[in-house]
Amino acid sequence: MSNARLEHLNVTVIDPDSTARILAQIFDWRIRWTGASIHGGRTIHVGAEDTYLALYSRDGAISMEAQTYDRRLALNHVGIEVDDLEATERRVRAAGLEPYHHQDDEPGRRFYFRDGGGLEIEVLSYGF
Repeated sequence: MSNARLEHLNVTVIDPDSTARILAQIFDWRIRWTGASIHGGRTIHVGAEDTYLALYSRDGAISMEAQTYDRRLALNHVGIEVDDLEATERRVRAAGLEPYHHQDDEPGRRFYFRDGGGLEIEVLSYGF
């Protein structure tokens, strides 16, 4: 079998434009594609050259009733590895977002933040 790698995740978000803008700003990512998608929805692909997040939004209301950790098949958070955790945290704060739940344990250090629509991002670094 060849090496398998994760190419993308497709996540339903409230405001794909806002989420894409925040992620591009913080992680130096780029918008790879924008267009119509399933169920009358719209998707923005934001990421690096070889991996990305597909940020999907559909026409109509999106339910936020149950927290992700309390639903089956829910995305709890997206983990993004960076070289410089402190510089990335400064970018998160500069974007007007609040980092929380800092951890410093094996095998690395991490913190979390949420975009304006509730998507939780874990930022981690393995370089101590």
